[in-house]
Amino acid sequence: MLESSSVLLFIVFVLLFILLLFVVLIRKNGTAALIWNEIIREKITNFIMNQSKEQRILNFVLQNAVRGDPCSVVDTIDKYCSQKEWAMNVGDEKGLILDKTVEEVNPSVALELGTYCGYSAVRIARLLKAGAHLLTVEFNPEFAAIAKQMIEFAGVQDKVKLLEGPSEEIIPQLKKKYEVDTLDFVFLDHWKDRYTPDTILLQECNLLRKGSVLLADNIIVPGAPEFVNYIRNNPRFQCTNYPSHLEYMKVEDAMEKAVFLG
Repeated sequence: MLESSSVLLFIVFVLLFILLLFVVLIRKNGTAALIWNEIIREKITNFIMNQSKEQRILNFVLQNAVRGDPCSVVDTIDKYCSQKEWAMNVGDEKGLILDKTVEEVNPSVALELGTYCGYSAVRIARLLKAGAHLLTVEFNPEFAAIAKQMIEFAGVQDKVKLLEGPSEEIIPQLKKKYEVDTLDFVFLDHWKDRYTPDTILLQECNLLRKGSVLLADNIIVPGAPEFVNYIRNNPRFQCTNYPSHLEYMKVEDAMEKAVFLG
């Protein structure tokens, strides 16, 4: 009996040690944090609540934010994602870098690749001058449906046009179908392996002018090494790196700004 109790205590101790180790990894390691939040925790919560995380974020906004107030919507999403469930928005810390870049560029026409729940679309739209507009591209139809409601609730639907589909199909259509001459600002926050080919595609479609600014998120976590290597070694771009942290975490991340020199 005593031996069985000792074995049980040992097993409990080992499990607690493993759990503690995993918690430390989540806080310090970006990959472990993404695996926990995006695969393990999210799947379990979705199963229990029979609802997607994105729908839960939208519901929280609808219940707690002020309709027609984009700042309130952004702050409410940040509150949910920092206190309740992690989500892959650009977040409050890197959001300040995004804000500063948008304000510096003061774009008339902006493009976002990767709408997700509409957080950054609302964040960008609230800073756009009169007459300016943002085209935001989302491949996932479920995310696009959530983002559409988020954008409308924030009251920025007149400044934002949501385009549903893969970026490699939509980018070549921008000139003829959506009457875009050139883009002043591009925010890359979609699939990281699309950063480089979509940047090349933007150039091939003559959508960048001298002075067009690209801002890429998550270049460390999950990482976009191919894009960083391409953009920093391309004489047509002038790059600036902005060290920061993964959204709603203390894990190191960064954003990369690239100014097109023509």
